[in-house]
Amino acid sequence: MHLLETLKTAINALLLNKARSFLTMLGVIIGVFSVVTLVSVVQGFQNYITDQFSALGSNTVIVGPGGITTGDPSKAYSSNKLENKHYDLLKLNSSDKVLAIAPSIRLSKDATYKTKTYLSTIFGTTQSVVDIGALNVDKGRFYTDAEDTAKARVVVLGSEVVKQLFGTRSPIGERIKVEKETFQVIGTVASKGSSFDDRIYMPIKTTENAFNLTNISSIVLKTKNAGDVDTVIKETELILMKDLKKDDFTVFSSKDILTSINNILSMVSVGLGAIAGISLLVGGIGIMNIMLVSVTERTREIGLRKALGATSGNIGLQFVIESVLLSVLGGLVGLGLGWLATFAVQSFVRAEVPWWAIVLALGFSLTVGVVFGTYPAVNASKKDPIEALRFE
Repeated sequence: MHLLETLKTAINALLLNKARSFLTMLGVIIGVFSVVTLVSVVQGFQNYITDQFSALGSNTVIVGPGGITTGDPSKAYSSNKLENKHYDLLKLNSSDKVLAIAPSIRLSKDATYKTKTYLSTIFGTTQSVVDIGALNVDKGRFYTDAEDTAKARVVVLGSEVVKQLFGTRSPIGERIKVEKETFQVIGTVASKGSSFDDRIYMPIKTTENAFNLTNISSIVLKTKNAGDVDTVIKETELILMKDLKKDDFTVFSSKDILTSINNILSMVSVGLGAIAGISLLVGGIGIMNIMLVSVTERTREIGLRKALGATSGNIGLQFVIESVLLSVLGGLVGLGLGWLATFAVQSFVRAEVPWWAIVLALGFSLTVGVVFGTYPAVNASKKDPIEALRFE
């Protein structure tokens, strides 16, 4: 019996029991679908975070409260000692390697225009944020340092804030309320990503005055070159230690944060993939169980084929092929469903299926078919033809 004939025989055997064949594949389908979907979603989060930090650039240094990168971040912010005077200290003493410096205060507040309300991020900062964040003011203008000093009640809106409060009309010159405070819109910023588009930019001194704040959330320094980052980090630490203790602040680069987050997400991806792989293992056990039942049901058929000249190798190969077909077809269906799920998730994050996930899923499916199909195949190949023909 040639390989092609054996393949046709295996396919016909599976088609004779379509419902059972599908239910046997179901475990593999669920396993591959889970692996592909979970990996693609984690990849989407990695892409999202990378995009956000790419917007800042690799030549940025961030000063945050002490312990923000270790321990409990909420505790770090509750004991925050950063103030505007530390921004002034850095601005006065930083070397020529620093291109721009901007402090920031972040708050979540409801912004209201007439009957519409939107929960936005109040981003109190200086004009320097335009250069540091590479912001594109598409309508109106950004506020000036003079307006910041004068605590002017002016704001610049992110694109999502404009969409939610004003729709398609221009907001320039209109007044909005943030809590009980009123501000005039003088400009809007082009879309730059979800973490930027929900912002309401406000002069930092205005923010402190309007919401009775004394501490700032962070200070961002942009270096002239990416190679200056390490030097600027050391310089920044020395400058701040003139007024603060080492534990009162943390200085790090955007690259450091990105590397740490990606390492965590990679571990999560592997862990989720391993958990989802258990479904493939269960699917493989299901295939072996059904194939053993199939061997018993087809004992007379096996005896007849051997009587007509089929060798033990032919019989064993047929059952291995059936097992591999069930597993690989289940893997392909699961991969297709995972691809559709990834496509659906792309409306929220930039999810994608990495090539290694496809190779892993299909390779594991093939392995499951071979490994869990071998024992039933060996069992079938050892059947004595005379005893098999007598089997009732």
